[in-house]
Amino acid sequence: MKELVIDLEAEKKEILKRYRALLRACKPTLQKGDKRMIRRAFDMALDSHHDMRRKSGEPYIYHPIAVAQIAAEEIGLGTTSIVCALLHDVVEDTAITLEDIEREFGKKVAKIIDGLTKISGVFGANSSLQAENFRKMLLTLADDVRVILIKLADRLHNMRTMDYMPRDKQLKISSETVYLYAPLAHRLGLYAMKSELEDLAMKYMESETYKFIAYKLNEKKAERELYIKNFIGPIQEILQEQGLNAKVYGRPKSIHSIWNKMRKKGIPFEEVYDLFAIRIILDSTLENEKSDCWKAYSIVTDLYRPNPDRLRDWISSPKANGYESLHTTVMGPKGQWVEVQIRTARMNEIAEKGFAAHWKYKESTSDSGLDQWIQKVRELLGNPESNALDFLDDFKMNLFSDEIFIFTPKGALIQLPIDATALDFAFEIHSDLGARCIGAKVNHKLVPLSYKLQNGDQVEIITSNKQTPKEDWLNFVVTAKAKSRIKASLKEEKRRKAEDGKDILERKLKSLKITYNSENLHKLATFFKLNSTLDLFYGVATGAIDLKDLKDFQTSEKSVENRTPNTIEPNQLEGIINRVKAKDSDTLLIGEDMQKIDYKLANCCNPIPGDDVFGFITVNDGIKIHRTNCPNAAKLMASYGYRIVKAKWTSQKELAFLTGLRITGIDDVGLINKLTTVISNDFKVNMRSITVDSDNGIFEGSIMVYVNDTQHLDNLIKKLKQVKGVTSVTRFDSE
Repeated sequence: MKELVIDLEAEKKEILKRYRALLRACKPTLQKGDKRMIRRAFDMALDSHHDMRRKSGEPYIYHPIAVAQIAAEEIGLGTTSIVCALLHDVVEDTAITLEDIEREFGKKVAKIIDGLTKISGVFGANSSLQAENFRKMLLTLADDVRVILIKLADRLHNMRTMDYMPRDKQLKISSETVYLYAPLAHRLGLYAMKSELEDLAMKYMESETYKFIAYKLNEKKAERELYIKNFIGPIQEILQEQGLNAKVYGRPKSIHSIWNKMRKKGIPFEEVYDLFAIRIILDSTLENEKSDCWKAYSIVTDLYRPNPDRLRDWISSPKANGYESLHTTVMGPKGQWVEVQIRTARMNEIAEKGFAAHWKYKESTSDSGLDQWIQKVRELLGNPESNALDFLDDFKMNLFSDEIFIFTPKGALIQLPIDATALDFAFEIHSDLGARCIGAKVNHKLVPLSYKLQNGDQVEIITSNKQTPKEDWLNFVVTAKAKSRIKASLKEEKRRKAEDGKDILERKLKSLKITYNSENLHKLATFFKLNSTLDLFYGVATGAIDLKDLKDFQTSEKSVENRTPNTIEPNQLEGIINRVKAKDSDTLLIGEDMQKIDYKLANCCNPIPGDDVFGFITVNDGIKIHRTNCPNAAKLMASYGYRIVKAKWTSQKELAFLTGLRITGIDDVGLINKLTTVISNDFKVNMRSITVDSDNGIFEGSIMVYVNDTQHLDNLIKKLKQVKGVTSVTRFDSE
């Protein structure tokens, strides 16, 4: 094999060029002595990574320089962060220790690098994003938010340069990105970064769709640019006449957001109208910001008719992550709706660079929503009771939610996620208030605990000392704080009851001459399909398990060994994975005669041959095969990466797989007959079920059919689309 020749001189020049570009990006924040400090960090990184290379063959130092560049340019972080970004991998990958860093750059830098090293171990290439580790990461966030910001810059650069990674790593890293990093970027106000992370993840997870939308966007680019030019011309003219200094431009929507719209509304690309947004950035002094934005709004709505339902005012009430802007949708030329965003240069910097820019302007903003949010993170992490996976889900839910503003009886403003209830509000004020809450008065009217609050409601909480948290409260609260406090309270109550149950069980087992020891307690818990001995004691205390049930246990004791375990032991899990992977390198082949491996096709996404798939090892159900774009895939890959097995189809054709098709069209006599003829006669495909609904001349049908593979399915869809009267045929995921 021909050896790769590396031009070291050219590389040296390139490294220096990139370093100079980094210094230019840092210029706005540089203080006296900063340049020297950055140089020392660069030298240390260059020296310690000198013989390391990335998967692409490039020198490793390109990566830390790029991460520092993103931190400086796209997030706007200062010198300390730049130094940490340059050194973010040295403690983990080289001989340099934290003590060396502290001696050279001080305590602060060492602390941030320590945080980065900890979460780097957690999110390394070979590890999976486990819920418990995510907690550790958030602890560093509550400690110093720069750790997360540098981690986001690191993730963004890795996503931008992932072409050389193996396919399974691309999927795993993309899943983590879309599951947690993009929501974190959103929550920290880094909208540009959030969009790019989602787009890049989509490029690997849904590459066909991604390429299709990119191609379609490019196809009509010239036509769109002309439309934008004609739309903004009159706006610029009047802004100038009125003495408002502003930049006005069209900004394309991200591929991911266009795809989201297509999925949510079930429409083809051609029907997505808002492919771009018009942005008006005003050069305005702090005291005139609000009035200038409304003046610009008035100019836009004088020229174009606004949609009254689509005005969003985040200037009077900014979002919790500091985002301020006026959004409106207006009717432009050719009857096309156009979204217009109006904000000042200060607001725009906060929208683009999020948290870092927010700190820069902090003097000018009173009590920040971001500070409150980080305070909430600290509170959540301070609660030792919550189960790590529940915590992850609750936290993620709170990352993405939009806010509503609720007033206390004295007029103080409380921010809550959309869909928050009166009970969420009570817990937000104080945990004890939530625990004793029996109802509330909203705008002086009595409402139940589950009442969903509306923006601007004024709420007074009614309590009783006899009240305690109930299990069903978890069904309607939405804030992570309320959930974790209710769970902690229920657990405490359960623990108290379980103590009584323990004594009762001991006496009952004695009377049955069954030894009271931990082995028998675990066997009992398995017999009653309970997760823990705590649940067993609780069941005895509440009367759910009585003496008769214990006798049943006694008689079936002999067969207990044959039961399916409730959890997979690590060594057992390893055994399963090794057995699977021994078949063909490290890939599970689906469709083979596999005596040893029990696998099933997941109902949530009905994979068929030709789909991109992976295997997931379940506790009681063997291996489940999912499509990589299954609605649950991102969560499974991100939360249980160690239980994921690579999988691919064998070339067996005679197997039939169930999948669903949704057909819409103009209702016509004999349409169903035409469709079934195509399916049964032309394609010799078996149908399992067909449901049809017709409303005012519109036909909608769902058909479950058996096909051999994706090519077979694509041909069937093509043929069905040719039937007169059919407007769309799409595959859907679950039954």
